[in-house]
Parts: sequence; C-alpha cells; structure tokens
Amino acid sequence: MRRRLTVLVAATVTLVLIAFSVPLGLLLRTVASDRAVSSAAQDAEALSAVVATADQDTVRASVDRMNAVTDHPVTVYWPDGTVIGADAPRSEAVELAATGRSITAEAPGGREILFGVQGLPEGTAVIRSYVADSELTEGVGRAWVILGVLVLALLAFGLLLADRLARVLLVPLAELSQVSHRLAGGDLEARARVSGPAELREVGAALNGLAGRIRDLLAAERERVADLSHRLRTPVTTLRLEAEALNDPRERETIESAANDVQRAVDAAINAARSPTRADPSCDAAEVVAERVEFWSVLAEETSRALEADPAPGPLPVQVSAEDLAAAMDALLGNVFAHTPDGTPFAVHLTARPEGGAVIEVSDEGPGMPAADRAELAQRGHSGGGSTGLGLDIVRRTAVASGGGTELGTGPGGTGTLITVTLG
Repeated sequence: MRRRLTVLVAATVTLVLIAFSVPLGLLLRTVASDRAVSSAAQDAEALSAVVATADQDTVRASVDRMNAVTDHPVTVYWPDGTVIGADAPRSEAVELAATGRSITAEAPGGREILFGVQGLPEGTAVIRSYVADSELTEGVGRAWVILGVLVLALLAFGLLLADRLARVLLVPLAELSQVSHRLAGGDLEARARVSGPAELREVGAALNGLAGRIRDLLAAERERVADLSHRLRTPVTTLRLEAEALNDPRERETIESAANDVQRAVDAAINAARSPTRADPSCDAAEVVAERVEFWSVLAEETSRALEADPAPGPLPVQVSAEDLAAAMDALLGNVFAHTPDGTPFAVHLTARPEGGAVIEVSDEGPGMPAADRAELAQRGHSGGGSTGLGLDIVRRTAVASGGGTELGTGPGGTGTLITVTLG
C-alpha cells in the first residue's frame, strides 16, 4: 500500500507539473521570439524619420552606424533601386512593403521586419531589419533547463512527502493489523496504540473496545460453563451412591464406571473453562479409540448389536488431546445407539494416514440420514433427529482443531450412515 500511495502521488504530481511546465516552456519561447522581433522593429522604426527626411548619404551614414552596434542587420531599399546597408535580396515581402505597408515575414534562416516609408519624391522606401532564428530562441534553452531542474526538484519533494505521508498512515495500520492477528490467535490482552490520523485513532479505540468486550464475554461464558459443570457433580455423586447400594456386582460396576466417566467429563469441562488454551495437545488415537469401543461394547451386547471393530495397531499419534478424542468417540457411538433401533449392527474402523494422523470411520446399518438432515447437521445446534445437534459439532470441531475434517455419507452396504473423521 505504501508503494501504491507513492505511485499515486508521483503520477498526480507529474501530471500537475506537466500541465504547468509545458505551457510555461512554450510561453518562454514566445516571449523570447517577441522580444527579438520587438528589438528589431524598434531599430527599423528609429530610421523611419531619417529615411523620410534625409538624403541617401545621410541615410547611409545612419544605417552604417546602426549596423555597427546592433545584432539585427538593417537594409534600406530606395525607390530608385539603390540598396543601402546590409546586403539582402529584394524578396516578395519587400515588394509588398513598397506599397506602403509594414509587415513581418519569414526569410531564409530567420525573419524580416519591413516598414514602408512614404512621402519621398522618388516613391516609397522600405526599411528591412533581419532577425536570425538563433536570436528568436536566445536564452530559451537555458530557461528550459532551469524549468526542468525545478520540475524534477518538485517531483522529488512530492515523492518524499508521499513517502512520509504513507509512513504516517501505514505504521498505525500495521500496528492495528498486528493487534488483530494477536486477538485472532487468542491473545485477548493485545491492545492497539491509539495514534495517527483521527480516523485511525477512532479505529484503534474501537478495536481496543472490541477486544475488551470479547474478553469479558469469554470470561463470563467460561464462568457459566464452569458453574454448570460444577453443579453436575451433585447428581453424579448421587448416582455413585445409588450404584453402591446395588446388590448385583456387575450392574454396580457398570454404573460406577459410567459415573466415573461422567465425573471425568465434568472435571475436563471445568478445566477447559478455567484454562481454555492448551499447548500442542496430542494422544495415541489407537489407545483412545480402543478404550471407548470397549466401553460401548458392553451396551452393544445388551442391545443385541453386532460390533465390528478394526483398530489400527498403535501407537498412532494425533494432534488431539485424549479427553477431546474420547468425547468425540462418545458422541459418534452415542449417536448410533440414539438414532438406530436395537439390534442394528455397526462398525468402527481406525486407519493411519500416510501423511500423518488417523482416519476414523463409524458406520451403521440403520435407516440412514436424509440429505436435508445432513445439511442441517453442518450447522451447530441443528438436527433433524430430535436431538440438540451438538454431538457431531463436537466431532467436527475436534477434527478441524487437529487439521482434519469430517464427512457424512451412506454406509458401505448402501444403507445406514457413514461418518468419516480425519485427524491431523
């Protein structure tokens, strides 16, 4: 942008200087020409009275004295054909001036100024003063050089001024851009220095206000999440106490395991709300997926669902924390149980990506998902199945945070649903 501003100012200054200097240069040339012609005309007019009243000898003496001191050769054409002064051919312009007219005409190598002097006994005499082309342009070249130097100096000054102006404008803009990138990266304490022109100061103040508002909103949101998660501890504790009162050891173990999982999820939600930033999360996808498949296999057996699990051998590192990946797997497998009837087979496949990461495929042989519902599921909080629509959004956000993504399709047999999760 700095270069664009400089080029814009340079183009504008150049156009203004051209519009100023070209007419001025032509005017200087015209003035020089008029000055030379005027000087020659004055010399010729000075002889008019002598030619009109004196004899040829007196006129010859006056012409010789004038030619000795002037740069414009003077010639007098007498009515009887006598030529006095500088030798010059009798041109058509001289013949025209002999009718009593005063004219200026082009001549070889210059210009001749002619005056017709009437009242002589013999007829009309003609006084000729000659101006060479070099005299018509005398001093014009030097004036043009001075004008060119002045134009270049003004152009250089304009470019320097444009560079200074661009710096005054762009330094605050660069600082605003840097602050906005820091805010986008999660540094909510970043603030812009309010400086520069009034408009940029207003933008900087607005950006600082926006950053403060975002920080306050996120802080309030984290507190609400932490408070809500903390409130869940009471029913979880009640559930654990109820499980201890069960007589069947297997049922007690199952419920206690579920209560422990809920407790871990609540603790993870509180920790995430209090400390939202994590440095390079990672885990072994093979271990986490195997653990969650084993957990859900108990419920699959109770609901007569055939489970096909094909996990890749570990370790299989992915850029996701173990808690987030476990929550994503619970969301995927929980949807199978929530949206398909008992007895519906499902499968979980885990494979390694050649470029690093993993691919998780969860498929079922249920009734499938209409295309309209798939479009709704692309938006957070929308679902066509009577749920909140947040389960798959958790999966999507987990995949995107690792550098991957999600894809919804039809099951391998042409029925059911296939969800493919790519993790980086």
